[in-house]
Amino acid sequence: MLLNCGQPLPLLRHTDVPPRVIENFILTGYRFPNYSLWDCLLSAFRPTNETGNFWTHFLPVFIFFYYFVEVFGWEGAPDSGEPFFYPLWNYFIGVSCLLMASSMAHLLNSMSLVVREVCFFVDYGTISAYTVGSSLAYYYYIHPQAGIAETGSSSRVELNREAAPSAYAIPECNVFFETYYIPCACVVAIICVLSCCNTRQRWRQHRYIIRTLVFLLPFLISSTPIFYRLLTRSPYSTSSSSFTASTPMARFFYRHCLWLLVSAIFNISKFPERLAPGRFDIWGHSHQWFHCCTFLSILDELHMIKAEIKAILLSPALLLPPTSLSHLPGPTVASTYGVMLLLQTTIVSIIVWFSWRANCIYGSQREQLEKEHPKKHLKCH
Repeated sequence: MLLNCGQPLPLLRHTDVPPRVIENFILTGYRFPNYSLWDCLLSAFRPTNETGNFWTHFLPVFIFFYYFVEVFGWEGAPDSGEPFFYPLWNYFIGVSCLLMASSMAHLLNSMSLVVREVCFFVDYGTISAYTVGSSLAYYYYIHPQAGIAETGSSSRVELNREAAPSAYAIPECNVFFETYYIPCACVVAIICVLSCCNTRQRWRQHRYIIRTLVFLLPFLISSTPIFYRLLTRSPYSTSSSSFTASTPMARFFYRHCLWLLVSAIFNISKFPERLAPGRFDIWGHSHQWFHCCTFLSILDELHMIKAEIKAILLSPALLLPPTSLSHLPGPTVASTYGVMLLLQTTIVSIIVWFSWRANCIYGSQREQLEKEHPKKHLKCH
């Protein structure tokens, strides 16, 4: 099978590529790992077994942005550069980097075996960074008074009387939310990067199960404020407009969980290509469905966060400025961008380490592979 319309490089069968490149039950459509950058970019418009993987995470970048910017046009919303929106921008960075890194990893991974490893190391790193971006959004927007039995600001007395915090707050949660929630999210994210990168150099037989289960832990940790909110009363009075605005939050969260579950099933089961090897090589294989489901989960997560932001905007007393005397201070540059910068620096260090190891393993094979499979300018059919 040849790439047509001006593309001289052939697509290969699973028997013609290194074992490292082979995906379970995918028999054809492989690009050999010695493409140039230009060859890789052109392959986005050719029917290869990575084309669908690229587009199912590249196009969603623009869909996500469309729904994301809606928040800044709402009545009563602060300026987009105000501290209130710092967590939301960090969430945007996390999601955008995840989608772009994933799409680029699938597009560029055929340049060499080393580049292939680095691409997916970066992919795992952005997934972990996304989980922390979600945690920051949850921390400041989902139940912003979680675990707070009282506040130190007299200007919030009227709100406290209306919301009756003592009826829903759990004092024992104070320490976790105030001290451990964000650090735990960061530590778990780092553990996930280390574990997933390791599956590319060991534990290969069970790599899909390990990667799927590993990301269950950050989901559980980051979703703690949501679990807290669902298990207790709403902080808003049932007669308030904030209560009405936040009501869809639970529905969006359940759908978010459903899509994550379905994506995990696709990722582990390798359905439908397992049932008919070779039939879904180009379109419709499990990883494309996995991408679609993960994006749908992100979209529902965004709707969930937006519902809570709208509820907060309808209760101005909940807009905590950085100087507010509260158990849960408002967002600052250090507590949002600073956290993400520190995390990203750590993740980059991990990626560099694993990339160096990958180069030691596969770098020496580059010349041998090029000799065995030189690029041939074949006639298009």
